[in-house]
Amino acid sequence: MRKVSFPEQPMNAAEGPVPTPRDSDGRAPPGARRPSWDEYFMKIALLVAERSTCLRRHVGALLVKDKRIIATGYNGAPSGFAHCGEVGCLRDEMNVPSGERHELCRGLHAEQNAIIQAALYGQDTRDSTLYCTHKPCLLCAKMLINAGVRRVVIADDYPDELAAKFLEQSDIEIQQVEKLTG
Repeated sequence: MRKVSFPEQPMNAAEGPVPTPRDSDGRAPPGARRPSWDEYFMKIALLVAERSTCLRRHVGALLVKDKRIIATGYNGAPSGFAHCGEVGCLRDEMNVPSGERHELCRGLHAEQNAIIQAALYGQDTRDSTLYCTHKPCLLCAKMLINAGVRRVVIADDYPDELAAKFLEQSDIEIQQVEKLTG
């Protein structure tokens, strides 16, 4: 897995990253830094994660093809079901450790939801890139392989050794970037 870091942005302690200065017409001055495509899409994945309804971990994902977002997903209960915040976490109730027994959960993973949304709306996922706040688990890794995803960009790791082995055996390029703040 290749690790990449982005150039530092000036920070304001109270408000986070300082926006690129603009002139009165809204234009950035010459030489102002634009985010790279990876940085841009990862920031969107972090924003998507804010929609998560999981009590344990907020994960956001997006599928991108030809620099266009084709689907997004976050982890949470199926459409129309009560959220875990309303009915409790099944995994907590059963004392299931993180990274184990994924089938014992009311929710779907962000990667799964992104693939499902792409299928639901007729978007071809072959040769796409997945931007995800966390490294995929084994279930998601297998789905990404069969969906034809060719590249996965993550911000945080996830403790699933078998998933790592599957991804290594596939043709999927894995790239970890430093975690960005929205």
